[in-house]
Amino acid sequence: LLTIGTIKAQITIPAANTVVKNAVALAAAENKKVLLMFHASWCGWCHKMDSAINDISCKKFFDENFIIAHITVMESKGKENLENAGGKELMEKYNGKDQGLPYWVILDDKAKLLFDSREPAHQKDGTIKAQNIGCPATEKEVANFIAILKKTTPLTAAQLAVITKRFRENESE
Repeated sequence: LLTIGTIKAQITIPAANTVVKNAVALAAAENKKVLLMFHASWCGWCHKMDSAINDISCKKFFDENFIIAHITVMESKGKENLENAGGKELMEKYNGKDQGLPYWVILDDKAKLLFDSREPAHQKDGTIKAQNIGCPATEKEVANFIAILKKTTPLTAAQLAVITKRFRENESE
């Protein structure tokens, strides 16, 4: 009798700096920016962000302007093996310490930080603290996201309106 064993393919998760290096190289070759998202498998808002970006109504707009890359961080206990090594440190480097998920940044083709997903928030004591908008959903969050897209892409007003409409749907999902 022949015994056929099951072979499990092991998937190697690349280090966070490798993900960025590859995305930046591709962005430089294609004259695009990098949209780098820090996320986790358990994060519902992370899934909403990906769904909105990949929605048929606006996927083309993102694909034409960005290399989209993901860094997995903050996985739940027992799933830490899904994380990209160095991801937490990279998120902190890009102002994401204690910001929650999803946290995203836009980089140029040299890995220079252009924008991140934080917006100024006025505190009760009168100070201003940057807070992560995560996956834009509210009118204010989406407006902030669109302002960043205006500064980093040649998207038209009509294209930005489509993106606005789709991301606003996140609030009611």
